[in-house]
Amino acid sequence: MHLQDTLAVLQENVAQTLPENAIGTQLRLAAAAQRPLVIKLGFDPTAPDLHLGHAVVLRKLRQFQDLGHTIVIIIGDFTARIGDPTGKNKSRPPLSAAQVAANAQTYIGQLGKILDTDKCHIRFNSEWLEPMDMAAVIGLLSQVTLAQILQRTDFHNRFSKNIPITMHELIYPLLQGHDSLQVNADIEMGGTDQLFNCSMGRHMQEAAGQAGQAVLCMPLLRGIDGSAKMSKSEGNTIGLTDAPEAMFGKVMSIPDALLPEYITLATHATSTEKQAMIKALEEGLNPMQVKKQVAFHIVQLYHNPEAALAAQRFFEQQFQQRNPEHKQYKPVLRNSLALNERPGLVTLCKALKPDLSKAQLRRLIGAASVTVNNVKVTDPEQPVDLSLLPVKIKLGKRDYFEIS
Repeated sequence: MHLQDTLAVLQENVAQTLPENAIGTQLRLAAAAQRPLVIKLGFDPTAPDLHLGHAVVLRKLRQFQDLGHTIVIIIGDFTARIGDPTGKNKSRPPLSAAQVAANAQTYIGQLGKILDTDKCHIRFNSEWLEPMDMAAVIGLLSQVTLAQILQRTDFHNRFSKNIPITMHELIYPLLQGHDSLQVNADIEMGGTDQLFNCSMGRHMQEAAGQAGQAVLCMPLLRGIDGSAKMSKSEGNTIGLTDAPEAMFGKVMSIPDALLPEYITLATHATSTEKQAMIKALEEGLNPMQVKKQVAFHIVQLYHNPEAALAAQRFFEQQFQQRNPEHKQYKPVLRNSLALNERPGLVTLCKALKPDLSKAQLRRLIGAASVTVNNVKVTDPEQPVDLSLLPVKIKLGKRDYFEIS
């Protein structure tokens, strides 16, 4: 592929680079040295699931990988125990080593949905951070001034508002920068919220006599609530391992205003297809039709065309069919529920939908969003007779259960 064509592919959707012409410069240097670029991406395994927000960066990495460059994934099993507050107004709670280890294993498995993991170098930063003694830590701290650290927006804002900043938080960007030094990265990738941390890696490499890495930042995909960036802590994610029906349904729930963003960043459609969908929206096409196209693209990308088609049919049956008797109810065996014969409704709903808290379920019940055998029930403690089967439970807009 010609250099200009390669640049066009790699620069698509990129929000920011440091320095400005970083991609072209690095490609030319690699070509002159007759070697692949080393592209670094770091993850702190703070939650067990990757989502479409992560995929924006991962799919750009796949483009580099398909061009023959070396992908180094840093699993921050050490830094996750510290907690990076990037974008937050308070410190992120650190995790235990056991939590981090469990999450890290699921991350590695999920990366294979986008990257060829057989060709990735996967490193854990505990390899070089854990053995550091006090002298090494102080040497690391000596490379950066407090004024440099306080240039990071969230630190600056918290400092100006007298919101506490703990010392371990200030060290975090240095540790991420030290990762780049250890793997001799040519480019570090991340979201736009990682610009400061990635540029710290560039600074620390140069201080150690290495060529400073370029920084390539991708846009932050907003979550299904339409406000905050997609994040497990915000509960607004579409997970890469979500079931096809759940993935399709979540895409269909995004605000219409987010459609151009999802078309651009979350689908694998061609540039021509993306432009056509956005143009159709601008010309007044019903957003529901475009949203179905986007949902189909996304499910097909992380599952397959057959699953995408089945998910679309399921959605249309569940949410566009008005007759409740035509809905598809998930079968639940009575013996699988460790409940007495007459549990309270909230207790039964918790057994059917364990990912929701009882407080959330009480709110749903109080809002008349739960029916038992097609009758709305607003009392969370109302007993449900499980000796008279089958019992059909409709829980919110999405979940239908039939106990038999």
